[in-house]
Amino acid sequence: MQEIRIDRVDAAILNALQRDATLTNADLAAEVHLSPSQCSRRRAALEAGGLIKGYGALVDADALGFGMRAITRVNLRSHGQEQEAAFAAFLARHEEVRAAHSVSGDADYVLDIRVPDLAAFARFVHEKLLPQPQVTQVRSEIVLKTLKDEVGVKAVPTGS
Repeated sequence: MQEIRIDRVDAAILNALQRDATLTNADLAAEVHLSPSQCSRRRAALEAGGLIKGYGALVDADALGFGMRAITRVNLRSHGQEQEAAFAAFLARHEEVRAAHSVSGDADYVLDIRVPDLAAFARFVHEKLLPQPQVTQVRSEIVLKTLKDEVGVKAVPTGS
């Protein structure tokens, strides 16, 4: 993957939008000390370059009834493109899985699962995840308290 170079103004735009994606172009321009037209061009270039993947709202999962979060480590019976594709397709079909990562270490995948409660989590694991033919082991940790849960990354200039 080729690194895309950004300067301090691009970094300021990215950081401002990560804090508040609802900023108007005029407000964003004022915050990063550019004219609105320059800011608009830079923002469009960041979008076209793939640094800005999209815009969305951060919602409160607890307030929406998804009060339980589990970090689940999964091991597959065998490894290969077919098994990975089948597992990826399974994950795509289930909204309970909010993030999935292929990892090194003692698990093949780490899943971030959000459900209403422990009963819903048990149903997901026993009725959906464990019956998958490629799954051989599942280990879960229930999140008791979240100390930090940030999205995005701090953009910094990448030099010239």
